Amino acid sequence: MQITDKVFVVTGGGNGIGREVVLGLLARGARVAALDLRQSSLEETASLATVPEGRLSLHTVDVSSQDEVTRAFAEVISAHGHIDGLLNVAGIIQQFIPLLDLDIAEIEKVMGVNFWGVVYTTKAALPHLVTRPEGCVINVASMGGFIPVPGQSAYGASKAAVKLLTEGLYAELRDTDIAVTVVFPGAIGTDITKNSGVSTPGSADRASKGGSSFSMTSAQDAAAQIIEAVEKGPYRITIGKDATMLDRLSRLAPQRATEMIAKKMASLLDR
Repeated sequence: MQITDKVFVVTGGGNGIGREVVLGLLARGARVAALDLRQSSLEETASLATVPEGRLSLHTVDVSSQDEVTRAFAEVISAHGHIDGLLNVAGIIQQFIPLLDLDIAEIEKVMGVNFWGVVYTTKAALPHLVTRPEGCVINVASMGGFIPVPGQSAYGASKAAVKLLTEGLYAELRDTDIAVTVVFPGAIGTDITKNSGVSTPGSADRASKGGSSFSMTSAQDAAAQIIEAVEKGPYRITIGKDATMLDRLSRLAPQRATEMIAKKMASLLDR
């Protein structure tokens, strides 16, 4: 779809990939509603944007709350009049501990942001998108949604749920003018650990970014690929050599892939 003068809602717009998506869309002439949990983060994103007044609106919202999402989308319509695209980038990880030791409350928090946040925003956006000449829904999953990582079982489950939800939405909308894309980033240079309020073992930062075998993709490069997906509307994309390789391996030899990652990243659970 065309980007110039279209209105896009971006969750997680206050940092990392989401911030870079916001800035990239604005640079292409779009109007953007940036959603994030932290007002200060949104204001920092706004300070980096050089666009005419009215092209960027900021909306502080907890996407795990349906009421807050409903309120935020009402604000978006008030600010921009309509919605042409939704990009769900917001996400958090869990503590690096086995499921056995993980509190139910933390599992619910991860599912609330990563899965229910996507459900709530998608349900809020669709009634508007179906009235537009063209539109898009882009949901960011993770390579953790198709390959299990030690100490991130609940996170992986939330992203696997995003994968199937998005693919189901694609099937339902395939004969419409709304393109639906699921995105599988690999190791990306962001502050997701800090922003998730998660502490890690000494070697976990390196391991959670894919280990030493792969170089990390920058948030800017990841955002550029997501924005390209807005234009082209592919069914799915992987970002990074790690995600691309593991995507293939997990389909060809799923048990082998699981055992390889479990061994490679066993240090995530070091005590």
